[in-house]
Amino acid sequence: MKIGILSDTHGSLSAWELLRKGVFEEVDLLIHAGDVLYHGPRNPLPEGYDPNKLAQALNEEKVPLFFAKGNCDAEVDQLLIRFPLMNPFLVLFVEGLTILVVHELKENLFNLLKAYNPSCVIYGHTHKPDLRKEGPILFNPGSPSLPKEGPPTVGLLDTSLASLKLLNLKGDILKEIRIRR
Repeated sequence: MKIGILSDTHGSLSAWELLRKGVFEEVDLLIHAGDVLYHGPRNPLPEGYDPNKLAQALNEEKVPLFFAKGNCDAEVDQLLIRFPLMNPFLVLFVEGLTILVVHELKENLFNLLKAYNPSCVIYGHTHKPDLRKEGPILFNPGSPSLPKEGPPTVGLLDTSLASLKLLNLKGDILKEIRIRR
């Protein structure tokens, strides 16, 4: 199974369309670690900013789409998106992997780690990619629309290879790590 992982789209329809026609074209599942539609008061408008059309595109998705709530996500956003958006965290059990998804790494993460013992923790918020092993694998896919460091980035988890990759939007592998089952 191939799982596309992203965070911090902040309303960029053009970033979403580029992903779905490119590195996420063949995915079976999508995980979004929050900050979906609104650009936020501290961020510039991303290229292709169109939150309404991005919501429409998300609603038309044929593959399952899972969201963790970001700090820029509001209850009104849920009115536009058919998938549950207001989850403070997600726990997914996929082909022998336990995946914990949060928007920010906060103090309450310890309790979630203890409760679920995840193989991987996916988070966003910083717009900076991060892929490292620290107990579970910690993975921030960065941002496809408003990166704070380096190029726009996303992630791809291939469960058949137990491989988690950080990719630029062209599909080039920037970093890769094996994930335990």
